[in-house]
Amino acid sequence: MKVLNIRDAKSIMNLYPLKGEVSKIAPYGEGHINETYLVTLSNKKKYILQLINDAIFHPVNKLMENYVSVTKFCHQEIKKRKGDPHRETINVIFSKKKKSYVQYQNRYYRVLEFIDNTIALQIIKKPQDFYYASLAFANFYKMLAKFDASKLYEIIPNFHDTKKRYQTFLKVVKEDKVKRAKTCKKEIKFIKDRAHYYPLIVDMLKKKQIPLRVTHNDTKLNNVLFDIKTHRPIAVIDLDTIMPGSLCYDFGDAIRFGCNSANEDEKDLSKVRFRIDLYEVFLKGFLMTLGKIITKKEKENLALGSIMMTLECGMRFLTDYLDGGHYFHTKYSTHNLVRCRTQLKLVEGMEKGYNEMNKLVKKY
Repeated sequence: MKVLNIRDAKSIMNLYPLKGEVSKIAPYGEGHINETYLVTLSNKKKYILQLINDAIFHPVNKLMENYVSVTKFCHQEIKKRKGDPHRETINVIFSKKKKSYVQYQNRYYRVLEFIDNTIALQIIKKPQDFYYASLAFANFYKMLAKFDASKLYEIIPNFHDTKKRYQTFLKVVKEDKVKRAKTCKKEIKFIKDRAHYYPLIVDMLKKKQIPLRVTHNDTKLNNVLFDIKTHRPIAVIDLDTIMPGSLCYDFGDAIRFGCNSANEDEKDLSKVRFRIDLYEVFLKGFLMTLGKIITKKEKENLALGSIMMTLECGMRFLTDYLDGGHYFHTKYSTHNLVRCRTQLKLVEGMEKGYNEMNKLVKKY
């Protein structure tokens, strides 16, 4: 990856009404899609400069409309409750031309306020980390409870439409372009055997049995900023995948990520198990923070959402493996198959613990 040099950074930052010159620029964070930099000006002010990956997030104007409308709404909600809107949410800096992004050398950039004295955690070191993450995400949905999610542009169409994902999967299996289907018959059967799952949440949304909400769609631990001293949650970040959807999706994705006892690409499946203890930790904070915001029907489907998002992720890994590996970055030829197997092992654990998962929902 070509790292942005200070000369180009100066040219980009000069498109913004900021005081001071760029004195330092360095790659920042652990993101894999956008290129992110920490820019320090001569007056010691710091900003986040991001090169937007418009191959994935397009059109950029619609992406940034989502970004700005949601963050402005959060800004106002935080002010109402006497919080600090420059610390508790992302704030987009507008260019001299009053735009939320700029073009430089045919590439798209945005500048955000830097939230100082915070850290992002890459792994759950102790249950409290996951509990605090649940508070952050639940508070995010609580702030946006009155936001009209239908106004958001679907930046990645059909992202969690599991019915369409399944049809794509069947098509890729049938075509078997790179002749890999014979290496994963067991995994293909596993996904086909669970076809009854795929319409459930999609149809509930369509029938308005559960509300359409603003969803984050990447509810991983590292998308929460924690105070560097207290380790309390400060803000939810990485809002590129903000779209209309179901709360059950985001809850399920957090559980899929956080309740795995092993790495996402662990080859030894004996190390992979669904940690229901961490499920309880996240669930408790999530429900206690949301309170009456979450509906009865949503609560009843949180455990289902966990299975759905894990199964969908496994399906996506296997689809990419069978299609030759064009979407997910891989380190070796069977990397996506290994990832798929890990997800399917988690699904098995969730299915075995499904009744207990629902009992815990009723408990909290």
